[in-house]
Amino acid sequence: MGHFTGVRTKQVAFLCWVACGFLFPGCVGYRVGRQALYRPDIQTVHVPVFTSESFRRHLGEWLTEAVSKEIERSTPYKVVGTPAADSVLQGRITSTSKRILSENVFDEPSELETDLVIQIQWLDRRGVTLIERTFGIPDTLVTIMGTATLVPDAGQSIVSAEQEVMVGLAAEIVGQMEMPW
Repeated sequence: MGHFTGVRTKQVAFLCWVACGFLFPGCVGYRVGRQALYRPDIQTVHVPVFTSESFRRHLGEWLTEAVSKEIERSTPYKVVGTPAADSVLQGRITSTSKRILSENVFDEPSELETDLVIQIQWLDRRGVTLIERTFGIPDTLVTIMGTATLVPDAGQSIVSAEQEVMVGLAAEIVGQMEMPW
């Protein structure tokens, strides 16, 4: 009797599964989870080293590394080293600045702010812009700004503040790669 019940249960489960296929055929094309946020026609992204108009050395390399790691970590895309990828994400650091927010009693900076402004462009193989931000209109160049506060008295350096900005900018750049709703 136990064997008969197990077979019967499997038959009922199969019939329920088939019935769901007939009842909800419109749901077949939907994507669920993280995959739904990203373009299904793109699998690979080439990220050339971001250029920099700053006199601070290695900012472009740092940002490129942070962006590549964030793409690999939080998207279904694979970062590849060839321009023959499905898409190319290019970027340029257009501005860096550092300003004093407050001083101590000896007129030494006690709190500073560092800013980075970048422009990015994400293109497919045909040169078509893939970032759409406003009403489905492609944005050829997207400008993003990142800011971090630095407190030298607490042991922070300009390098640690810039690293904080890089991580935030990388997350913002990858966020721009999501499909619009």
